[in-house]
Parts: sequence; structure tokens; C-alpha cells
Amino acid sequence: MGAHWLCCGGLFWPPFIMDEGSVPVAEDPGRRRRVHGMLKLYYGLNEEGKAPEQPESLDPCDINGPHFDPELYLNKLRRECSLTELMDQETCMVRQIRSLDSDMQTLVYENYNKFISATDTIRKMKNDFKKMEDEMDCLSANMAAITEFSARISGTLQDQHAQITKLSGVHTLLRKLQFLFELPARLNKCLELQAYAQAVNTHRRARCVLQQYSHLPSFKGIQDDCHAIMDKLAQELRQKFRDGGSSAKDLSECVELLLQLDEPAEELCDKFLSHARSRLESDLQGLEAEIRPYPSTSATKDASVHGLSSTTAPGSPADGSPKNSSLPSPASNTDILEFIDRGCNEFVSSLCLVITSYQELFINHAQKGELASKNIPQMANGKLHVFVDDLAARYFMLVERRIQEEKGVGDNSLLVRALDRFHRRLQAVAKLLPGSAVPNKGTEIVIRAATERVKQYLSALQSFYMDSLTDVRQALATPRLSVAGTSVAGPASGRDAPTSLPELLSSLSASILNQIKSVLASVHLFTAKDITFSNKPYFKGEFCSQGVRESLVVSFIKFVCQSSRQFCETAGDKGGSTPPALLLLLSRLCLDYETSTISYILTLTDEQFLVQHHSPVTPVTTLCAEAREAAQKLLNHYVKVQGLIISQMLRKSVETRDWVNTIEPRNVRAVMKRVVEDTTSIDVQVGLLYEEGVRKAHSSDSSKRTFSVYSSSRQQARYAASYTPSAPMDTNLLSNIHKLFSERIDIFSSVEFNKVSVMTGIIKISLKTFLECVRLRTFGRYGLQQIQVDCHYLQMYLWRFVSDENLVHFLLDEIVGSAAHRCLDPAPMEQSVIEVICERG
Repeated sequence: MGAHWLCCGGLFWPPFIMDEGSVPVAEDPGRRRRVHGMLKLYYGLNEEGKAPEQPESLDPCDINGPHFDPELYLNKLRRECSLTELMDQETCMVRQIRSLDSDMQTLVYENYNKFISATDTIRKMKNDFKKMEDEMDCLSANMAAITEFSARISGTLQDQHAQITKLSGVHTLLRKLQFLFELPARLNKCLELQAYAQAVNTHRRARCVLQQYSHLPSFKGIQDDCHAIMDKLAQELRQKFRDGGSSAKDLSECVELLLQLDEPAEELCDKFLSHARSRLESDLQGLEAEIRPYPSTSATKDASVHGLSSTTAPGSPADGSPKNSSLPSPASNTDILEFIDRGCNEFVSSLCLVITSYQELFINHAQKGELASKNIPQMANGKLHVFVDDLAARYFMLVERRIQEEKGVGDNSLLVRALDRFHRRLQAVAKLLPGSAVPNKGTEIVIRAATERVKQYLSALQSFYMDSLTDVRQALATPRLSVAGTSVAGPASGRDAPTSLPELLSSLSASILNQIKSVLASVHLFTAKDITFSNKPYFKGEFCSQGVRESLVVSFIKFVCQSSRQFCETAGDKGGSTPPALLLLLSRLCLDYETSTISYILTLTDEQFLVQHHSPVTPVTTLCAEAREAAQKLLNHYVKVQGLIISQMLRKSVETRDWVNTIEPRNVRAVMKRVVEDTTSIDVQVGLLYEEGVRKAHSSDSSKRTFSVYSSSRQQARYAASYTPSAPMDTNLLSNIHKLFSERIDIFSSVEFNKVSVMTGIIKISLKTFLECVRLRTFGRYGLQQIQVDCHYLQMYLWRFVSDENLVHFLLDEIVGSAAHRCLDPAPMEQSVIEVICERG
């Protein structure tokens, strides 16, 4: 084939002669995309093949613009560019032209193959459509022939079709009449074979026809015979339903047939429920037989009170390990789990079976025909709810009675398992009977049982605490206390605490804490993961927050604080029957609760029970404040009691002595030595439980300091000449002026939690009582001197116990001054003589 030229886009290309199977030169996909991109760029097209909407350039030197002028462009290049730049520009333009020429040639080759392939495809389609047109013409001719043949057959059989239709109607009528005449015999046969369903269906088919033609004698006779047979059938069905010994399927069929025979639905429901009630009541009677009358209330109360208390020896409130007494149920031979199992396996299972059968008979069974319009399921459902609620209420009453018999607080496992089984079995009732109140009432029983058990644990904890306090009191009253196997002699005074107060406090605190942990571990069984009701939000949140935390732990802490404060309300002249050491020990216990124990117990409770504070709970700060208040009140009362004990000795020593006619003092009175001994014993006792405290700096001669008011009588004699004849009044005035410039002493102020503050309070009360007793007596010369000796002796020792020695000095000055004012012959003893007597004493 000779070479020829193809003209495309104004350019002449030397073509390649290719057949259909030839491959173009540029088949690389990457190169094809690049070629297309360059051509689009050359023609100014975007990715969609359209020219972008750009404003037209009016510059004649823009080579891509529509107003391009070659002459102007060349002139501009010649003016602005050098020869080298012109040659570079020419080289670049030639390279771009060659590249575009090559790309254009590649596109022409590709489109040439596509045009050839499209031409072949169109040629094949023309051949295929020609053959299809011939087949469609043949089919159309065949359909026309079939239609004509069918029309001829219909015209031929038209007369015979009408005759056949008439004969068929007559035959149907004869068959109906034959069925009616044979109906009584058919019903009797069904009755003999106990084919009750077939009999009812047969009668229902003919009932309308017989009713319609009942005015004819022959049809009237057939109708009467059928009624007699159906009455007999209804009686047999009623008897079968009344016996109830058939299977559930037969019973369901029996109820359906009776309903079709116009038996009242309410009467059937009542009969079914009455028969079921008799069987369920026998189950309830069997459960009630296992619950015998309650034992005497005293024995039950005694068992519940001592459920958590542990036997402790005198001197030791607890042995460190809780001894929970697991008491058996006092009123039943079977345990709670066996009782619940029997109730679930007998009563609840029978109740579920009754509900299922009843629903199959009257509610879930699809009603047809006239029965569908009577709304039987709604009526039957109402009766079922009343029936279930009535029997369930009796069952719940028996369960609650049995749960109330569980008075022992040792082991909760049986009770928790029984409640869990009880709760789970009632969920079957909830599934069978939606909307029933039975599951909710059962849940309320579970919640009440758990709450009641928490109350029992609280009562047991309170009893354990009071028993522990009784053991502590017995230990404090014991003259000798065995500590670590050795016999330690008690103090000289029975009022003093044993040397083992820290051991008693530690043992008491540890035993209470261990008991609380034991109780929490027992109660924690109610929230175990395998217990179904424990994960319910209506139980877990309320039980953990309000039941365990508030009703048990917080209530017990408040009980400890309240019962401790009650020891402060029974004080008489001698402090009542409460040992002072017990007051001191309880105050330290409450203080320890305030500082650490309360936070530890509540944190342990919250972590163990995962308490979510959805409802308001008692904050830790409130309990700590209450414990601190109780500790403060107990410590104040301890100071008051100990002060009153010493004050009582001082009062009797002043009131029972004749101060006017007494002899010249040669010794310190024994009561003063006793006061110093008791004060020292109290100081040791308080130091066992409380820190030292802060004292003011003492002077170097505190033990030998003389009283400024000792010489008040000498000052009175010195300045008496300058006064008017009313010298005693002027002396009182000088004393009152001296008091005005002295610091006021608050005798019954609150004490701080340290030994110095406690001892200061006791000494203030004692010396203030001594002062008031002195003010009520009249003294002679030697009586005044005896007061001087006693006060100097007290000053020698008491200044060591108080926070400020000036307080002791001031009160003793007041005592000596008051004695001097009430002395008939104020002649003080020399200070050196006083010191000799006191040192010898």
C-alpha cells in the first residue's frame, strides 16, 4: 500500500499501516495520562474536558490568548532578549512542538482502533436484529391462530355449559338435604366414639340451616333431635372439665368446645380457678405446718442480743477475735433454705403451671367467630390477676413469718441463698404474667429481710459494745490485773485506774473494730456477684448506701458517741457510779474515733460495698465532730468528777475541824498528803492515755516560793494606823483591789486533750472548793497557821501538775488570805518554820 498523508488539526502526519490486532506505539498508562494532560493544557481544557471559565486575555503577546499577534511577539522578543536567550527560546519552543506532535500522533492511532472496533460491532448488531424480527413475526402468527381456535370451541360448548351448571346446583342441594337428614345419626355416632370436636363442628355447619327452616315440621324434628344430643354432649364435657384429670391439650379442647356450645366464659374461668385453688391451698397448708408458734419472747430476745457478743475474761474486753454465735432457728425443724425450696418447688411451680394452663385455655387461645367478639381474654386476665395476687399474698405472709424466725446473726449464707432462690423463682411469675404485682412484692420481702438483718446486726453490735464496757468496768474494779501472765498490783486507791489503761483501750478498740469488720463481711454476702437481687439497682444502691452505711455503720458510731455521753448524765456528788478511769478511757476512745477510726471504717465500708452516694448520707466530718464533742464532754466530766472527789475530802477536812480551838500546828494534815497522792495518781493515770501538753516556764524557786498574801496580816498591822477606825473594812478593800488586778480564773472551763490541761482543771476545782469552804469558817491563831502549813505543802507539789504555776499560787494566796480575814487573832507563822514543818512532813 502506497504511503499517504493524514491531515489532523492542520498538521500532516505520516501514518502507520495497522490492522485490527496491531498495538500502538504508546501503550503505557502513565504515558497516556501524561499525554492527555499535556493536550488538555494545550487546548485549555480542565479534567472534565471543558474549557475553564477564565477571562479572555487581550494581550497580543500572550501565546495562549485568542488575540495573539506573532509579529508583535517576535518584535518584543528581539527587543528584550539577547541572541542567546532567543536561541534558548527557539529550542524550547521546538521541543514543545515535537512533544505535542508525538502525543497527537499517539491519540490518532488509539482512536483509529476504537473506530474500527465500533464499526464491527454495529455490523454484527444489524445481522442479529434481522434474525430476531423474523422470529417475532412467526410468534405473532401462531398467537392469532390459537385465539381463533379457542373462540370456535367456546361457541360450540355454550349450550352444554348452562345445563351442567344447573345440574350441579341440584346435586349440591340434594347433598345438603341428605346431610341434614343424617345429622342426628352422625352426632350419636360421634358421641359414642367421643369425637366431641367433630360433633360440635358438624352441628355448627347445620345449625343456621335448621334455624332458618325450623318452621317446617321435618326440619323442626331434626333440630329437636340435634338439641337433645348436643345437651348430652355438653354435660359430658362439663364433667370432663370438672374432673380435670385429662392432659392440658384435652382440657384446652374441652374448654374451646364448651365455649362454642355457648357455655358462659366467666363460669368456666371460675370453675378452673376454684379447682386450682384447692390444690395450691394444700401446698400452703403444708408450708404453714412447718412454721410452729413462736417461742417465748424473752428467750428469743436473749438469743438475738447475744448473737455477736463474745465471752471475755475480766480485765480484757475482747480476745482480739470475734466469736459469732450461730444460733439455729428457734421455731422450726427445717432451715430457711429448705423451707424456701419447698415453697418454690411446690407452691410457686404449681402456680406457674396453673398460670400457663389458664392462659392457654382462656387468654392465648385464638378465638374465632362469635367468641372473638365477647372479649374473653380481657375478662379472663382480670380474674387470673386477682387469683394470683390472693394466693401469693398468703404465701408471702408465710415466707415473712419464716424469715422473722431467723434471729441468729452468725451465718448469713443460708438466708442469702434462700432469698436469692425466692427472688429468682418469682421472676418466672413475672415472665408468665406481665403486669403482676407479685414480683415487686417478693422484692419488697427480700429488701425488708436484708434491712431487718442489718438491724439485728446493729443491735448485736450495740450489745457487744455494752458488754465490752461492762468487762472494762469489771477490769477497772479488780484490785489486781493480770497482764502478760504477771500479777501487777493495783494502785493504793480503789478509785485509781490500773496501770494497764492503754492495754484496755487498745483491746477495746481492736475488739470493736474486728467486730465491725466481721459484721461487714457477713452483710457483704447480700451483695455477692452470684446473688441475682444484689445487682438490681432498686436493691444494691439503697441497701449499700442507706442500709449498710447509714443504718449499720453510721448508726453504730452514733450509738458509741451517745452511749458514751450518757455516762456524763448520771453524776452525783461523788461522780455517780461510773469509774473515773472509764470516763477517761472512753474520752480517749472517742478522740481516736475522731482522728482516724471513723474515716477508716467508712472508707472500708465504701470500698467493700462500692457505695454510690445517690441519696444524702452522713458526711465523715459530721461524725468526727460528734465523736470529738463526746470526747470533750467525757473529759470535762472526768475533770469534774475527779475534782469533786478531791473537793469532797477537802470539804470534810475543813467542816469537821474546830479551827478556833485547834492546837499549834506541828505537822501537815493527813488529808493534804492524801490530796497530793491522789493528784499524783491521777496525773499518772491521765499520762497513760494523753500527751503531756504545753507548760509555761517555771521559776527556779517554784517549790519554795512564799505567798504574798501570807504577809497580808503583817501588812494590815503595818498600815492599820493610817486607816480610820474601820480598819477591817479597809483591809477588805485592799484585798478586793488586789483581786481586780489579778487574772480571772475560770474554774469549770473546757479542758484540752492533754495531761497538763486535765490536771489544771482538776486542781482548779479542788482549790476553789477549798477556798469556798475556808470562807465559811472562823479561825483562831493556830487555825490560820495550820492553813498556812497546808497551803505551803500543797504549793510544794501541785505547781508541777498545772500549765501555769501562778494559778496555784494565786488560789493558795486566796485561801490563806480568806483564812486571815476570818481569823480572830491573825498572827501568821514564820515562813522558815512553815518550811521546816512541810519538809519534815
